[in-house]
Amino acid sequence: MDCHTEFAPRGGKAELEEGLDFAPKFDKDGLIPALAMDATTREPLMLAYMNAESLRRTLEIGEAVYWSRSRQEFWHKGATSGHIQRIVEIRTDCDQDALILMVEQIGAGACHTGRGSCFYRKVIAPAAAGETAKLEWIGPGKSFDPASVYGKP
Repeated sequence: MDCHTEFAPRGGKAELEEGLDFAPKFDKDGLIPALAMDATTREPLMLAYMNAESLRRTLEIGEAVYWSRSRQEFWHKGATSGHIQRIVEIRTDCDQDALILMVEQIGAGACHTGRGSCFYRKVIAPAAAGETAKLEWIGPGKSFDPASVYGKP
């Protein structure tokens, strides 16, 4: 893929916080966190990472393309499952080191576990000193069978 999207050079604090040039700050590994949220419901769907090339691809094709840290390869969301994330809007924070992708989630879900969202549990603080924090299920159950979609047990 021949990408042509360029990013602005990183300027000073005032330029980054008040200017209109997009100058994403990638971490020491060349990555920036990208939280995908449902553009309609505003529910969080998943957190992934992008490198400069995957961010360029995302901007150019209008669908989420991430960088898989575990596989060390580009990951066009939905290429395997058909559960594409069509970009509605991309937001960046004040110092441009994090992204929110407002997406239209196409297909049954965003999570490889078979759920609509990867955020299907909430953290419960311990009731007393010495206890550990726990997790509680939230939202609906699985919306698809991951084994049939991804071919893995």
